[in-house]
Amino acid sequence: MAQVYTGPLIIVDILWTFLKVIYCIGEAIYKLLVPMKEKDVKGEIVLITGAGHGIGKELALKYASLGATVVCWDLNKECNEETVKEIKKMGGTSAYAYTCDVSKREEVLKVAEKVKEEVGNVTILINNAGIMPCHSFLNNTPEEIRNVFDVNVLAHFWVLQAFLPSMIEKNHGHIVAISSMAGMVGLSNLVPYCASKFAVRGFMEALSEELREYFKGKTCNINFTTIYPYMVDTGLCKKPRIKFENFLAMLSPKEVANLIIKAQRMNWLNISIPRYLFGLNTITRIFPDKSVNYLKDFFDTGVEAN
Repeated sequence: MAQVYTGPLIIVDILWTFLKVIYCIGEAIYKLLVPMKEKDVKGEIVLITGAGHGIGKELALKYASLGATVVCWDLNKECNEETVKEIKKMGGTSAYAYTCDVSKREEVLKVAEKVKEEVGNVTILINNAGIMPCHSFLNNTPEEIRNVFDVNVLAHFWVLQAFLPSMIEKNHGHIVAISSMAGMVGLSNLVPYCASKFAVRGFMEALSEELREYFKGKTCNINFTTIYPYMVDTGLCKKPRIKFENFLAMLSPKEVANLIIKAQRMNWLNISIPRYLFGLNTITRIFPDKSVNYLKDFFDTGVEAN
């Protein structure tokens, strides 16, 4: 017989939920005041998409220096192999380069099998590959729009379908997705890009919730981290528009990579780079829409059409 959810049970449930929420708030404050130690990544197998240049390359170099086995994926074979050469020059021996077009599901699954056979099961996955055409909405071709979603969104699905099963089987892993502040704030000349990065946020949030429910009753040791960088000097942003350069200067790939790795090692769920932008966006969202537009006009930050 199904249990009747009566008044007393509802009151007990509300009180118990309230106590758990208060405990979590206290725990978060404690961690803020007494930061936890960063996780050791030595011996972990880290796969990074888009490892041939920019943030992906810096991530590969840093993880290798921390003792992780690094698997580099990129469409550009030459640049990808150069990343591995640099790792080996600095003394890292466990680094592998695979040419892969992450927008093609069959290719992802095929290369993933090679990685499993030749290196092992991936335990830290960083979906970093992305493209960013900068045009007004009506000047984006259908092919460009499809390509943005193939690379920036659907690639996450294909790569996770390849490597998530082994993480679930062992109840061990970490998934990192590179979204963007353009995945939290809409910007002109970046309509398809913004839509794709908003999609990454939804993908990560929904998948983490699905696994939380899957492991209900026991600890889920598969962690999720979504990163929202401001404009990064990787060559994608060809015509940035920045009014206050001291406050919102373009970020270097190296500083972004260092913060991404820190976020992963600290098990942070969401982080913007710079970190204050996440809170700033949350606060401004409670203001009337017109006032938010005035703030946008004041900061006057974005990209010009190519």
